[in-house]
Amino acid sequence: MDSSYAYNMDNKRSKYLAPIAPTSHKYSRGIVGVIAGSNEFPGAAVLCVGGALRGGAGYIKYFDQNPRATDLVLARFPEVVPVDKGSELTADAWVIGAGSPALKVIPFAPFLVLDSIAIPLAKTITGDSVVVITPHEGEARELGYESEDRVECAKAMARDFRAFVILKGAGTLIASPAGDLITDNEGGPELSTAGTGDILAGLTASLLASWQPTGDEQIMEVLGYALKLHGAAGKRAAKSYGAVVASDVLDALTQLDQEF
Repeated sequence: MDSSYAYNMDNKRSKYLAPIAPTSHKYSRGIVGVIAGSNEFPGAAVLCVGGALRGGAGYIKYFDQNPRATDLVLARFPEVVPVDKGSELTADAWVIGAGSPALKVIPFAPFLVLDSIAIPLAKTITGDSVVVITPHEGEARELGYESEDRVECAKAMARDFRAFVILKGAGTLIASPAGDLITDNEGGPELSTAGTGDILAGLTASLLASWQPTGDEQIMEVLGYALKLHGAAGKRAAKSYGAVVASDVLDALTQLDQEF
């Protein structure tokens, strides 16, 4: 995570995004794969892909298994590449589960971000992948964890799942498998609306793919970047709209100034 090679023509580029070297190309900036969306929740695919597009990665793949969701994604984001077979599934990070997709495949990647129905799969993953799970309190309870003590809940999930945990809610927590903890103070109540978690999942995967952190400390730092950007976008959206919806937060990610 050395920023000494940064080359930014755009002075509004956030300090939380990975710097761009003069020799960068779309693959070197990070490849993200997305498995999200279903017939019931096709919009989740759009929000998750949108978050991934704003996290600094240079190449976003969408796993094409639901025509309705795929059509919505490509109509909104024509730069996204639909893929559907093994040779195309190579990526630096995959984000999986937003919007309850049919989980026909769990590709390998150095970083895996598991949301919603994919969270339980964290216990089945072997190998060297860094796994991040993103439950809200309801999902934590469904998995058998008491959420009244949010700190203990986050730490217990991180330990049991052998994963980094982003426990969403008021004062979102990041916990590492080793027991380290970060509390987010950026996000506000405007984020308590359907779909913002899908954006966060995509954004998180993109930041991991582009920064390529190593070791718990760097990984925790990058996860913190995701929360700061997400929270700042929520605040920006709240300045423009009395009732913020997830699409407002996604749009606000493009409007953050250099401070974020």
